[in-house]
Formats: sequence, structure tokens, C-alpha cells
Amino acid sequence: MIATVDPASGGPIEGLVRQNEVTRDTVSREVASLDAPDAAFLAAFPMPVHALGNGGGGRFSRYGYTPRFVPWLRENVHKYDAVVVHGLWNYVAMGASRVLPGGPTPYFVFTHGMMDPWFRQTYPLKHWLKQLFWWIGEGRVAAGAKRVFFTCEEERRQARGVFLGHRYPEEVVGYGAVDPPAATAAQVKAFQDATPGLRDRRYALFLSRIHRKKGCDLLVEAFARVAKERPDLDLVMAGPDATDWRPELGALAARLDVADRIHWPGPLFGDAKWGAMRGAEVFILPSHQENFGIAVAEALACGAAVLISDKVNIWREVEEGGAGLVAPDDLEGTEALLRRWCGLSDGEKDGMRRSARALFERSFDVRNTAPALIATIRSLL
Repeated sequence: MIATVDPASGGPIEGLVRQNEVTRDTVSREVASLDAPDAAFLAAFPMPVHALGNGGGGRFSRYGYTPRFVPWLRENVHKYDAVVVHGLWNYVAMGASRVLPGGPTPYFVFTHGMMDPWFRQTYPLKHWLKQLFWWIGEGRVAAGAKRVFFTCEEERRQARGVFLGHRYPEEVVGYGAVDPPAATAAQVKAFQDATPGLRDRRYALFLSRIHRKKGCDLLVEAFARVAKERPDLDLVMAGPDATDWRPELGALAARLDVADRIHWPGPLFGDAKWGAMRGAEVFILPSHQENFGIAVAEALACGAAVLISDKVNIWREVEEGGAGLVAPDDLEGTEALLRRWCGLSDGEKDGMRRSARALFERSFDVRNTAPALIATIRSLL
């Protein structure tokens, strides 16, 4: 169960799709979502979907309430061996709390970073509303679960004590990304078509949602500070503009006199995405909060070194594996990431790229993490 299967919504649905690709010969999945039944993206989704939204905005009406969800769940939940609830703070979790706890069907909860203390610090008033929802809904569904899953130890550690009441059984499970297809000329061309102004210039790649949580403004300003000293390096800011922030960021780039060196291709999929990652000088994500970072794992899979903040929860693995550089999620930290990277020798950069690929194979390849997740679920049924 997940709020939406829209591929533009980010990591949770991407992770679910990739898990299914690896384990579909041994596990049969169906998805219940809050999407409207006529949503255009449903046709291409690779699993059966019960789209239970009422057509009044679904996920995009913020909370996603739909009167169809709870009755459908009560009528059908007994048909399944297990249920996995993906995400909190939407009607999937609240509806689940009315049906699943104490029932005969075992279930699990993936929080996907939604209990991170960054949200409490950044949105204190909203946090107290979440606390209320935790008491009456989300906390109940977590407490009744066989396990509440976290994608890494850092995520589990940070979630503890964020909300009052409702103890829950926790477990860290692997999470991963797909091994990319072999490099092709079509990937190069697809990315070039998406960024016609880039031509053959070297570039640092940001690939995520254009959202304040992702530190996009920090990256634009930090790049401007470094750009005059590195005239051979551009910046590609790829991803969907989730909150119509792109015009403001473009204006910031213009004020800092780097607008002609920052490229905004929008969301990239398929060949264009792999072409962007394979061709990047380095991947950078200065997020203020990131429970895992599917795009980070994909960059590692492509052999790209990664520059990330210490709020991307797999930062310890990246740093210990020598696969990239880590700094605080502020302007000085983001600038330091770029300067430290630019100061490395070619040999040091190549070594870091090799370590990036090795880390992916060791820890983040979905061909290993998805079967391990299924094995964990089976062992707990």
C-alpha cells in the first residue's frame, strides 16, 4: 500500500518497482494506492494496481483521503499473505490503522525517512499535528506491525524518540537500486537532447526533486562561488519541480552570474537518466534530509563518485567505502564538497569512482537486497 504509483513521486515507488523486477518469479505483488482510477501513469505501471482515489486530487490533495480505501481493505486484506505499508502522514497509514492492527493478516511498515527529526526542527507546528496523528493512526499501525522497516542504521537511530507513545518493533533491512544497463550511444544522445546547451562540457550532476529539502539553493550558490575558478565545469540540475521553485532558483543563478552554466532539463528517465549519470564528472546531493537516496545508489552503480551531505542517511557507508565526499548540509559544506572534489588529482578521482561501483555491488544492488527483504518477511510470517 502506497500513496501513489506516480514515477515522479520519488524513491519509494522506484524502489518498489525495482524490488518487483528482481523477485517477481517468487513473489506476486498487488498495489493499493490513493491514485484516481483514471490517472495517466497507471497504464504503464508494471504491477496490478487498485487505484482507490475518488478522483478529487488523490495524493495531490495532500492527505489523499478517499472513502473507498478502508472498505476495500476490509473486504480484501484476507486474500494476501502479507501487507507492506509504504510511508506515513497520508491516508494509506491512517486507513491501515483502522483495519490492520490486531487483524489476521501480518503486515509491515516502511517509514521511508518520514520519522526523521529534520521535519520536527524545520516544521515544528506541523510536527505537533503529526504527533496527534501518531497517537490516533500512524503510531497504532506501527505498533501492530510485525516489523517497522528502516533502510539503514542511521535512519533507525534518528527515528527513535521523535514521537511520543506507541512502541514498535524495528528492523534494518537492505534497500537498493537497479544495476544500470550497459552504456550505449542512445543514452548519450538522449541526455544530449535533454540538455542542448551543455554540448560537450564537463558537469556536476544533481538528479532529484527540485525541492527545498534537497538543498538546491545551496548548490546553486555554492556552484557560483566555485564557478569562476573552474570555468571548465557546468552544473546540471535534473528533476521534477515539485513546488514551482525553479523560477526562483533560475533568478538566483542569474543574480550570481552563472545562469548560462546551469542546465535544467527537468525529470530524466530511461536512457536520458543513465546517460546523465554515466557522463557526469561527479554526482552531488546536498539534501537536508534523505532517508536513503535511490539516486545516490544509482550514481554509485554507474561508477560516479558522490558528493553528499551528512543528512543523506547512507553517508557513513559512502565515506567509509571511499566512494565520495561528505560535508554538512549548509552553504559552506556544499562549497567545500565542490572545492575538495576539484582539488583531487585525476588518479584520486578515478580511485573514488572505482570505490563507488564496489560499494554499490557490496551494499546497494537490488538483486541482493530485494531477495533478502523477502526472506526477512517470510521468516517473520
